[in-house]
Amino acid sequence: MLGMLINEREMKEIQYLIKREMDEILFDMGDERIDHIVKRAMNERYGILFNLFKRVATPNECLKYMKLKHPKEKGSF
Repeated sequence: MLGMLINEREMKEIQYLIKREMDEILFDMGDERIDHIVKRAMNERYGILFNLFKRVATPNECLKYMKLKHPKEKGSF
């Protein structure tokens, strides 16, 4: 396990960067032109980013970025 000391401003910047990346992935997931294999990789990346986000965000912020499981999406979380 690794530890890191960051100040409030740095934490807000990390939150912003992770949110921006997750928003981009969510936007791209709706694009029908993107291949299913690529979407699966994007879904995995989203999971990693969300786990990082949970460490620096409030529970209310996390709720906004929780992806709901849809019956068609087997790899969702």
